[in-house]
Amino acid sequence: MLDLRFSVKENILNNRSLVTEEITIGYLTRRGKGWVCEMENQILGFAIIDCIDKNIWALFVRPGFEGRGIGKKLQRIMVGWFFNQSDETLWLVTAPNTRAEKFYRASGWIQTGITKQGEIKFEMSYDAWKSRTK
Repeated sequence: MLDLRFSVKENILNNRSLVTEEITIGYLTRRGKGWVCEMENQILGFAIIDCIDKNIWALFVRPGFEGRGIGKKLQRIMVGWFFNQSDETLWLVTAPNTRAEKFYRASGWIQTGITKQGEIKFEMSYDAWKSRTK
């Protein structure tokens, strides 16, 4: 997963110490849950939700495999799983003017602000998600 995370062309991680194997394992085992899309022993996409802070910690697709529905399916599984257990609002941040920003807007996420780092903050309510998945 880290190999994929560091290979993306947008939302590039400038400080790799923020996403280490140890931190990722913590999100997968103590803070939340994760899913992968794998083909021929290669991870093509992954998603991790932080159930403590109620946010999407990661949703990435390997360069060259975008536009094939991998991100949409991972998002649907992850967010659906969360809202089957909670009715609390989810949030995420992403860089502006990226495919990720367009993806989240098209998926029904609502922009609620801009972080100090200039990233866009989006939210998805339980009711909004359920109305999109009926």
